[in-house]
Amino acid sequence: MDSKQKLRELGERFRLIRESKGLSQNEVALRTDKTQQSIQRFEKGRRNVSYIYLLELCEGLEIELKELVS
Repeated sequence: MDSKQKLRELGERFRLIRESKGLSQNEVALRTDKTQQSIQRFEKGRRNVSYIYLLELCEGLEIELKELVS
């Protein structure tokens, strides 16, 4: 399993969902009490985030975690 590729794919799915909802990285950051830079690194696959972080991001997008990881 290529973990770097999996992180890039997860970040890309997040970005696509975020954009489909018309949200900027900054808007998601404000909703989740994260930094825009943190969101950017996650979307680029450069950040291996925790389960709690993922739940908080999903809450910011108003989606279930299963929508992001399936």
